Amino acid sequence: MRVRISKSLWKYVLAVPLLVGSGVLVHAQIEGPKRGIPPIASNGDFEVTGVIVNTTGKNAEEARRAGWEEAQRKAWSMLWAKTHGSSGSSLSDSTLDGIVSAIIVEQEQIGPRRYIAKLGVSFDRARAGQLLGVKGVGRKSAPLLVIPVMYSNGSPYVFERQTPWQAAWAKFRTADSLIDYVRPFGGGGESLLLNAGQMERRSRTWWRVILDQFGAADVIYPIVRLERQYPGGPIIGKFAARYGPENRFLGSFTLRAQNAEGIPIMMAEGVRKMDELMQQAFAAGRLRAEASLLLEEIDEEDLEELEEETEAESADPLAAAVDSVSGRAEGEQASGPTPATPAQQVTVNVQVSTPSPEAVDRAEAALRGIPGVRSVSTTSLALGGTSVMRVTFQGDPAALTAALQARGFR
Repeated sequence: MRVRISKSLWKYVLAVPLLVGSGVLVHAQIEGPKRGIPPIASNGDFEVTGVIVNTTGKNAEEARRAGWEEAQRKAWSMLWAKTHGSSGSSLSDSTLDGIVSAIIVEQEQIGPRRYIAKLGVSFDRARAGQLLGVKGVGRKSAPLLVIPVMYSNGSPYVFERQTPWQAAWAKFRTADSLIDYVRPFGGGGESLLLNAGQMERRSRTWWRVILDQFGAADVIYPIVRLERQYPGGPIIGKFAARYGPENRFLGSFTLRAQNAEGIPIMMAEGVRKMDELMQQAFAAGRLRAEASLLLEEIDEEDLEELEEETEAESADPLAAAVDSVSGRAEGEQASGPTPATPAQQVTVNVQVSTPSPEAVDRAEAALRGIPGVRSVSTTSLALGGTSVMRVTFQGDPAALTAALQARGFR
């Protein structure tokens, strides 16, 4: 278990008496509700993991402090080599204290005068970035809602219980990725709302409501299927990436763990490879939010006009359009032929019976299929009742009237 300790808590943690074999008396930041693990490391800090230290001191506290200071020096050298491709940069301990934001305890063994540990070091991006000469990620994708699905023993799990797949996504550092991940953790009603069954839901209206709650523009499904060869033996993880309401396929790969103890490591590697796959799809233009999922914003003035039109046309929303056509015809008879004018644009409200979200989708698709229709938006949604859709049409209103009546709209 990884324990993240902020630099502001160092003096309190180091002041705790340490006994041989005793655990760290700090709750892990990832400890969350039983149904899921809250995401951590969502900021832009640089993190170096897997730093091995072996130090001694007059007592356990001094040995541990020396180990953490040595981890800072090693981590900075590793970070410099990673960003510049060469070693050679070194900083004083006082400078490192100012740019290190947290120490992550991955594994540790504490003796009376000796400290052996595997640590991670998190560097503040603003301060360390200036010394490294590194800037943040520029262009990012639209916010994408992550629903991590894990199949184990033939059953799919998302937030119904804590899974190593969801835990790996919670611990993944997203700052350096081109993908803007929105990572829920199953708190409150999320475990009921977001489950594996949503992959089969196609209703755009449903997804608009869900995505709006999480501030996302589209949805992605990182999927893993665990296949155990035999009890206590190797475990094969088959990973696949899918996205969108249509559950489109992006790519897949396979990883292997020697036993159950290797599952967390396999999952962490799976998230890293999954992120690479997503970034490649985004760079290739395959991972883009669908226009049908974007909510159309309506100004207050337009909303007032819409309400007035709805009240005036409650009997027949196309009456005004028909009257305008007949009035124009009378004017042409009185004044004779007039020069041809560009096709006019009219906006009408269509009342549709919507017993289910699927009915809303079918109605919107039918309206968009009418020649000359420029946009369709649901301005008043009433599942189980009558919804109102706003249709913008370019052309002769009489043609729109005939097309709507032919399709059974009011």
